[in-house]
Amino acid sequence: MAIKDKASQARNTLDKGLHKGILPLCKVLIACGFTPNAITTIGFLGNLAAACVLAYAGYAAPHALHPEYWLLTLAGALIIGFSLFDMLDGAVARVGGMESTFGAMYDSVLDRYCELLTLGGAAYYLISIGHPVGAFLTFLALVGSIMVSYVRARGEGLGVVCKIGFMQRPERVVVTSLAVLATGICGQCHVGFDPNWILIIAMAFIAVFANLTAFARIGWCKRALKDKEKK
Repeated sequence: MAIKDKASQARNTLDKGLHKGILPLCKVLIACGFTPNAITTIGFLGNLAAACVLAYAGYAAPHALHPEYWLLTLAGALIIGFSLFDMLDGAVARVGGMESTFGAMYDSVLDRYCELLTLGGAAYYLISIGHPVGAFLTFLALVGSIMVSYVRARGEGLGVVCKIGFMQRPERVVVTSLAVLATGICGQCHVGFDPNWILIIAMAFIAVFANLTAFARIGWCKRALKDKEKK
């Protein structure tokens, strides 16, 4: 419990620092007339573009061992850049007094779409260049990402706040984006190994820890619901 508490405190401290850092940008966006939902939509479109670039990298690969790695570098940069909008939309809503129930739902739904699209693009890329095991691991990562979110939503629907777990969405986005970017850069630098293993190992990491997070949340909800029923 002490480790979980420290991890939670570290996350909260980091979140506060990030929100404080982007406050000036939020004020600029509000002054320019951007709404939280518009910012959420821009982030989604950017992640959609990244997924399309990933898929095209697989489609355009001349053969299994020599894909167009600059496309992966571009995709990784797009995921990193447009995932920042996930922080901005909520901050703009709070700073501008534009928070709404629909906005919160819209943000969550598009977050799921962003992750499904980017992981789907990664899976298509890996299977297209001859890495079916990597594509399967990416599929497992996708399953884990869905279940982490679903268990939380289902728990909250039953009155249980469930935000525990190591591999939450911010961590998954960071691992995915950095892995795609590193794969592209290493591929362009002609390293002495198949750079696609960077992406495959990252997908395996997410597959394991996202699913563990989902099961941990199930256990948390089970205990919380039992306590609730006793009362």
